[in-house]
Amino acid sequence: MPADVKGLKRPLLEHYRRHVLPALKEAPWVLRVTEQSQRTPPVFVVKERRQPQQDDQQHGRAYLLERGVLWGDAQRRLLPVIRAIVARVLDAEDRPLDLQQYLAGARITFRGNLPLDPEAGTKLALIAKLRERVKEDDRSELIARRVDRFTREEAAYWFSRITHFGPDANRWAAAGMRIILGGQPQDPAATRMLEELRQAR
Repeated sequence: MPADVKGLKRPLLEHYRRHVLPALKEAPWVLRVTEQSQRTPPVFVVKERRQPQQDDQQHGRAYLLERGVLWGDAQRRLLPVIRAIVARVLDAEDRPLDLQQYLAGARITFRGNLPLDPEAGTKLALIAKLRERVKEDDRSELIARRVDRFTREEAAYWFSRITHFGPDANRWAAAGMRIILGGQPQDPAATRMLEELRQAR
């Protein structure tokens, strides 16, 4: 068992050893639950597994690239959506990994890595990136719930739009997505739309 896995009682520890660890080896995305200075724990770090390019002198083999971070009040507000996304992650034989149990309860004690499939990883990275400049909780949750409704292909497309076109174009695309998914700041329609989405689930 990796030394950085903490906070698990025996039944969950056994589940982690038997089901989660094998899936982690090749997982295209990873959710790291950790602690960082000056950020309220637990901190969720979304990472993408990348293959080194031919001219990459820094990475000689596959590595994990940080794609987004969630912590504090914003993270707690979005936990129901985060849990729903990770609950749908399957293993190599299309069986549910039941990852939501590692993020259960009012106080999350688990510290370690959870494997994510491309859909879950991209959606969590999108949510983390888009909420960075959003101050209203209702808008953050509305954006997260609407991202969760994306198909895998939609999530991949929009993630590429905010990460692959250079700093300025990425920033413009993210700003546009925030308005498309969450409206303008202080728009009361965001709260109304959020309530409709909550009731629709």
